[in-house]
Amino acid sequence: MDPPCPAKWQFPRCPCLVGLLFQLLLATSFFSYLGVSQDSPSGSPRSAGTMSTNGSCCQATTGPPAHPPLLILLWTWLFNIPVALSRCSEMLPGTANCPLTANCNMYAQADGVTVHHWDVMHSPKTQLPPSLRLLQQHWIGVNMEPPSNSWHLEAMNGYLNLTMSYRSDSDIFMPYGWLEPWQGQPAHTLVNLSAKTELVVNWRSDSSRVRYYQLLQAHIKVDYGKNHRPLPQGAMKQQLSRCKFYLAFENSQPKDCITEKLWRNALQAGTVPVVLGPRRYCECFLPLEAFIHVDNFQSPQDLAHYLQELDKDHAQYLSYFHWRETL
Repeated sequence: MDPPCPAKWQFPRCPCLVGLLFQLLLATSFFSYLGVSQDSPSGSPRSAGTMSTNGSCCQATTGPPAHPPLLILLWTWLFNIPVALSRCSEMLPGTANCPLTANCNMYAQADGVTVHHWDVMHSPKTQLPPSLRLLQQHWIGVNMEPPSNSWHLEAMNGYLNLTMSYRSDSDIFMPYGWLEPWQGQPAHTLVNLSAKTELVVNWRSDSSRVRYYQLLQAHIKVDYGKNHRPLPQGAMKQQLSRCKFYLAFENSQPKDCITEKLWRNALQAGTVPVVLGPRRYCECFLPLEAFIHVDNFQSPQDLAHYLQELDKDHAQYLSYFHWRETL
């Protein structure tokens, strides 16, 4: 069964998409936030030629441009996964034609340098650029992991000008996903209730979510997850679409950290997420009828009772899909 998909989804966590989203947000936000002068400051002069997206220097045009485009260097790939780089104007028509490069030899010419914390955290001192930040540069620290998974954050003190992360108070906000309004007439939501028969949990044996899950499973049957049937990785989305509920339990609950467990595993698959994570973030960025939050119940037993009643009440269950007609 194909999951209902009337919403215009944006899910940037697949390796290719996360790289493209990273490029787009970084390039556009870098221009709008900084307002950096286009005149090259004292220090290493910029070449008058243009820069290709793979970092090689191209033929210089006739006469230097009045305002050379900003050059943005990706010092590290996100999660060490290379993707094809595009110019800003190719990703978002109408924006400045800034080049991006992953050629670290262009460090001295770069206006912006991005550093993905996950890829340097094991040995920051040896994996950061060897020289101090240059006068014309701004360093952007990128981090999509919660503090518990981010080692040696203190090693970045004094290096960064800007932050880019899932936190809404970052200089450049990069969420795991978001919703956009439908253009045109509202779409009709189709949900095949006869195919939805199961409950699934995303499991890792750590933190408070395991304790909550252990209390919950005493009152309600869980079909997939630890000590249950394994989810098939190749057809996970299709399998999840058969589930009425998905326990989107985050392994930690720092500010604004709602990950692909909700955006991709639950919402994209067309199941109702049961969330253990920052409630305020969910309430700010999702319709209230799009999810069920554990904090709304006095105990895991109360939550289990509600899910069991919702399972029997088809009309009430379908109310969790009405928002998809406009988003």
